[in-house]
Amino acid sequence: MKRELPPLNALRAFEAAALRLSFSEAAESLHVTHGAISRQIRLLEEWLGAPLFERHHRQVRLTDAGRGYLADIRAALERIESASARLRQGPLPLRVNAPATFTLRWLIPRLSRFQLRHPQIELKLTTSSEPVAELADGFEVAIRGGPQALSGFIAHEFLQESRLPVCSPALLRRLPIAAPADLARHTLLHTAGSPEFWPQWLAAAGAPKLQPAASLTLEHFYLTLQAALDGLGVALGPSRLIADDLASGRLVQPFAGPRLEDWRYFAYVPEARGGHPAVAAFCRWLAEADRT
Repeated sequence: MKRELPPLNALRAFEAAALRLSFSEAAESLHVTHGAISRQIRLLEEWLGAPLFERHHRQVRLTDAGRGYLADIRAALERIESASARLRQGPLPLRVNAPATFTLRWLIPRLSRFQLRHPQIELKLTTSSEPVAELADGFEVAIRGGPQALSGFIAHEFLQESRLPVCSPALLRRLPIAAPADLARHTLLHTAGSPEFWPQWLAAAGAPKLQPAASLTLEHFYLTLQAALDGLGVALGPSRLIADDLASGRLVQPFAGPRLEDWRYFAYVPEARGGHPAVAAFCRWLAEADRT
């Protein structure tokens, strides 16, 4: 039976442009010219008999047909890539994307255990906080908070977080903290993207109107934790990401509670990758990593 398939180069050009909503960025990613991308997409639209993009001045947007087509052909291209990699008898590179703080504070300190258990798996690790559906580059596993309802993905929960105030032992010796009211003598450390954490914890602790001596806001959460380690103030530390610091005594928790329930971490896997042995091995290891 003869198959009526569109040109593969046109599909690649469309996928690259649709994920980035930019012909120029698609051209750069595929190492071709802007004109080549434009011609390939026009060829595909003519072959399909339907417009895939709305073209505006220096901007393109997917049509409804384009959004649906992207979802269908992206899964198909990933299956082709996976099948081809297996036939080439080479290991599928396990591409993992995770937030930077999680990667630095939890994943990297434990990765040697995964490598010892699975030395045949080639791991490629990137960091970002983009929503899974908006990640432009290919991946087998994306680690994010959740749960999120994502069409075309399998979700594996593996870690749950809670938050408590933490500070350096030196700061606690200098300005003891016996009750939430004592935080009024301290600098509270905030992360720019999560200003709600301290108000939520103080409300749960029965001190919603507490005014600290000062506040310090940092752009990224790993900077907030570093500021706490250096004695600059008190942070709300996620328990799993600072477990090693608490165990070593680099950070201390003045209070046993209340605990502010926080992230549940999930590994999101494209359905086309779900049956690959390397992906399955990594997801199993994530579920066991804090118990070994």
